[in-house]
Formats: sequence, C-alpha cells, structure tokens
Amino acid sequence: MERFSVIIIALVLVFGGCQSKKENAEHQKPNILIIYADDLGLGDVGAYGSELIKTPNMDALAEGGIKFRNAYATSAMCTPSRYSLLTGQYPFREKSAVILSAEDPMCIDPEMTTLPDVLRNYGYRTGIVGKWHLGLGDTIRGQNWNGEVKPGPLELGFDESFLLPVTNDRVPTVFLDGHYVYKLNPDDEPLQVRYPDESHHAFQEEQFGKENQGALQPLVGNLPTGLTHPEELRYSADVQHSGTIVNGVSRIGHMAGGRSAWWDDENISDLFNVKAREFMSSTGDKPFFLYLSMPQPHVPRIPNKRFVGSSGCGLRGDAIVEFDWIVGQMMQYLKESGQFENTLILLTSDNGPVFFDGYYDGAIKEHNGHHPSNGFRGGKYIAYEGGTRVPTIAHWPRKIKAGQVSDALISQVDFMASLTSLVGGKLPEDGRFDGRDVLPALLGENEEGREYIVQHSSDGLGLRKGKWKYIEAGERSGFGYNRHNLGEGHSLQIEKPDTIEYLFDLEVDPKEEKNLAEQNPDKLKELRELLVKIKNEF
Repeated sequence: MERFSVIIIALVLVFGGCQSKKENAEHQKPNILIIYADDLGLGDVGAYGSELIKTPNMDALAEGGIKFRNAYATSAMCTPSRYSLLTGQYPFREKSAVILSAEDPMCIDPEMTTLPDVLRNYGYRTGIVGKWHLGLGDTIRGQNWNGEVKPGPLELGFDESFLLPVTNDRVPTVFLDGHYVYKLNPDDEPLQVRYPDESHHAFQEEQFGKENQGALQPLVGNLPTGLTHPEELRYSADVQHSGTIVNGVSRIGHMAGGRSAWWDDENISDLFNVKAREFMSSTGDKPFFLYLSMPQPHVPRIPNKRFVGSSGCGLRGDAIVEFDWIVGQMMQYLKESGQFENTLILLTSDNGPVFFDGYYDGAIKEHNGHHPSNGFRGGKYIAYEGGTRVPTIAHWPRKIKAGQVSDALISQVDFMASLTSLVGGKLPEDGRFDGRDVLPALLGENEEGREYIVQHSSDGLGLRKGKWKYIEAGERSGFGYNRHNLGEGHSLQIEKPDTIEYLFDLEVDPKEEKNLAEQNPDKLKELRELLVKIKNEF
C-alpha cells in the first residue's frame, strides 16, 4: 500500500509538472518578428492576386494567419514610414523625417520612447538587421565613417544592430555592425562620403530629363562615376543616381576609400539571413524582437544569380522572389528552433511600388502586364491609395486563427501601441503618440481597427475615414510623377493632381477617379476639419 501511494504521488508530480510547463508555455511572451519590405505593392504578392510573380512563402504566412486588405504605411516614402513604425508618431510631426542621405543626422531623438525601448523594458532582447535610412550621428556632414558612428539604433533601444545604413542606391555601400563599419580594414584609405549641396530631391527635379552636358566630377576622391565612366555600368541611370560606381552600378552621392568594407549587392540577402539567424539564436531565455528590414524590391535591383529570371517580370520581379525567399528562411529557422508556434510575424512594406526609380533596369519594359498596386491608383511617393495601402500579414500559430481575411483599418503607426499592449505594457502617459491599440484586429479577434488614418506623401496629406478619402489642397511635387510617367503603357502611369482638395468614395470608386468635393461639401468640410484637428493635437 505504501509503495502504491508513492507511485501515485510520483505520477501526480510528473503530470502536474508537465501541466505546469504547458501552462507556462501558453503564457510565455511571444517572439516578435517584423519583416519589412521596401517598395512592395499589394499586387506583388500571390496572396493578394499576383499571378506572374510567385511568392509561396508570403502566401503560406497569409494562409496560416491574417491577410489585411485595409492596412497602410503612414507614408508613401521610406524614411517617414520607418519613423512612424518605430515611434508611433505621424511623420509630418518631425520635419527631419524626410528621405535622408548618409550625411543627415538621425531623425529620431534618442530621448524619445521607441518600440524597441518599450519591448526591451518588458523583457525582450531587441535587434535590427537590414536597411535603416533614419539618419546616423547628430551632425550634418560630420559623420566619421572610420570611427564610431553614433547615435544610431543602439541609442534607440536596440540591443544589437547590423545595418545597411541608408539605401542600396546611396553611398556608402558598406554595412554597420553596431557602431562600426563592418570589415573595414584600418590600413585602407579612409572612407569618405559626400553628397551634392542641393537636397537630392531638388537636385533630381532640376536635372530630370535634361541632357548630360559635361561630366559631373567626383566630390571626394577620383573614383569613376556614372557620368564620367558610363561604359562601366550594368545599366544606365538618371543624373541623381550617377555618382560613384560600385559593383557596376552608379549610386546617389560620391564615395572614396574603405574598399575592404564595400558590399556585394548579390549577397546582401544571404548575409542578412545569417545575421538574423545569429540574433534569434543568441537571445537565450528572453523572447526576442527582430526588425528585419530588407532592401527588396528597391533599386538598384541586383538579385542573387539564383533568382535572376525567376519571375517573368524582369529584375524587379526577381527581387520580389528573393524577398520571398528570405521570408521562407525565417520561417524555416523558427520551425527548426522550435519557436515558430510562439512567434508573431508581421510582414508589410514601407510604401507602395514603383517601376522606374532612377535606373534604366528594364522594370517597365519587362513588367509583362504585372500590376503592382493591385488595381489601385498610383504608387510610391503619391497620395493616392497605391502609395500607402500595402500588403500586411499577421501570423502567430498559438493565437491567430489561420485563413483569415480582415478589412480592419490599421496603420503601421499603430504597431507600437498594439505590441506594447501585447506584452502587457503601457506607453508613457506624457508621450506624444498617434498610434492606437488595435491588437484585437491584429490578432483577428475583431475587425474594428481604427476610425481613420492619415496618409503622408509628396503630395501633402491624405485622410481616410470609413469609405471616404480626402486629399488636402496644396502644391504637388513633380518628383513622383516624373518617376511613374517614364515610359508608356504600364499600370503605374498617373496624371499629376491639381492643387485643389479631393474627395473620393472608395466604396464605389476605389481607383479614385471621380472627385466628389463639390457634390459633398459637408463631408469635405468634416474631413478637412478632422485633418486640421489631428495636425494640431500636439
């Protein structure tokens, strides 16, 4: 009898322990992985309707989670969207949150509360791998690329960072590992970087379409540029992108020295795959937050040779296939490491798509009828829906029911508040946050989302509330329209809007073709006043 009792007690302890472990696992904070594409449109993903470009890994995420049809980046341009993602604040509130060069200081104040700040405070190990493009350092043109490069992500709440510091079409073509240029040999000539005195937008608008009379000489060093040595190029570029040639591609700006650290475009994704896996495997018992910010399909499009010709839509499509591969690599690692079930993956893009963006790489000629905005009007830079409505997928097997399609209205500015809520935290009461807690919508528990969203662009601000879309009056930049209207007969061509106000009913006119401002003065006034109120909130 005594022996039987001992056995019973032992079984109770064993099964009780298993149950306890199961309950602990179920209440364990999830890992959080944000996979951020660059210029990926709604129509570029199979789950959203792409037929020519195959994206099996993104499709698998959508099938296993939630596909959002009314999800938005805060801006139709890269730096502003990234600013909002990490701060929970609309980009128009920060004047320096514009498309930045490598000589611009960081546009996020280190004193601000950021998404990685919050998650680290609640027990997460935080990391970024990939494109940054939010400025570095604290002085204009004062960055010493041969020493410590700071402040940067490590001063904003990230424990680890491995960066493509600006964009892949800008110098310097090097990586930053923490505060230092990755693999920079101290015996190299010092790494120097210089951009034209004009802002690159003004420089582009001044030069666009003009014949190149004479050759712009390098601003630092004497390396070949796209204008001095066009015979060295894989494909030609506009004047803005005709600076220093690296790997057969001319870039924005001029660079000299630091050759040991220069990247090889074809191998960027492979390196980011390695660095992302290294970070996820080094977090120990802590849950991780990884912001994996990929450069595809941003220009210059130089996919690894194993992806060339894989899409049937030229180099731009091939770059999207390469991005889909990295998504698959992350899924594979999480499954192999036993973390897939309890990892929340949020996949989205910084803005809408563009074919030509400075390089004559065949993207227009070889698009083969592909519509990257999925039927919506416009793309990158533009105030219309194609500029900011982007593919957005949430996947978390432990919490999110598979196979959902949601019409909840959500914005990337909401990620900070929602993920803070997810980990049981609270944002500082004295903070200036535009984001809303839309966690129930992100998890597929309802489709309430938010009441309205603000859309930032080169055309000024737009506002969507319910089925109504408002675009404020003002000057329109010719920059984006020059991009989209190069060439003929493709889906992203668009007329430049007038300086008047616009009002659209997206329910009956999703392509924003009929301006209803005059027919609906009350609705126009309502949305105008709401936008003014939002601007003046803080």
